[in-house]
Amino acid sequence: MSKNALITGASKGIGKAIAEEFARNGYSLYLTGYSHGAELTAYCKELEAKYGIKAVPYICDIGNYNDVCDIFKNIQELDVLVNNAGIAWLGLLTDMTDEEWHRLMSTNLDSLFNTCKNAVPIMLKKHSGRIINITSVWGNVGASCEVAYSASKGAVNSFTRALAKELAPSNIAVNAIACGVIDTDMNRSHLSEEDIEALKEEIPANRLGSPEEVARLAYHISESPAYMTGQIITIDGGWY
Repeated sequence: MSKNALITGASKGIGKAIAEEFARNGYSLYLTGYSHGAELTAYCKELEAKYGIKAVPYICDIGNYNDVCDIFKNIQELDVLVNNAGIAWLGLLTDMTDEEWHRLMSTNLDSLFNTCKNAVPIMLKKHSGRIINITSVWGNVGASCEVAYSASKGAVNSFTRALAKELAPSNIAVNAIACGVIDTDMNRSHLSEEDIEALKEEIPANRLGSPEEVARLAYHISESPAYMTGQIITIDGGWY
């Protein structure tokens, strides 16, 4: 029997790489996206042709509870949930509007409630499952001019630890990956080449991480014993 994974924010970057890693390992996939629906649909077809698996795209607002409930009407079995969807906002907190704050929190944090509330009952039926949340080093230490993003990722870390304790008796592991600077479109849209070069000098590995490296880590976590739970695992080239 094929295993099944739901990966949010899978149109680009880290989510896209995670989707391919799980497809390569024989998983059937449910993939969500919001702003790049055509690309996500095409990518699902590409994964199906390349790996002989089933990949179903869902174009939705992952921060909207009703949208997520609609997705789960079509999911009967689920082994792995990867909460990857996220957006950033760079600037002074005093320049941020309340709409921008709520939009970021909806995508980065509310989405975890939406997916986990629906996924956990499915996993409880099998007495097994893996939930992996993609977070950031800024959730651990905070970042100037990224207050909202840092706050959302700090909350993801707490969510991860607390839900892990809640679900440990049911053999469902909940862990998070705290990413450093990963070479994605999102980061390149916020950082100049000068910024990127300056960051490389701060990072002991002297480079940005790749989405594929995060994807391999996510898959390894999904294969780890259920006794490894409640962990925030950092991948940042030795930066923090």
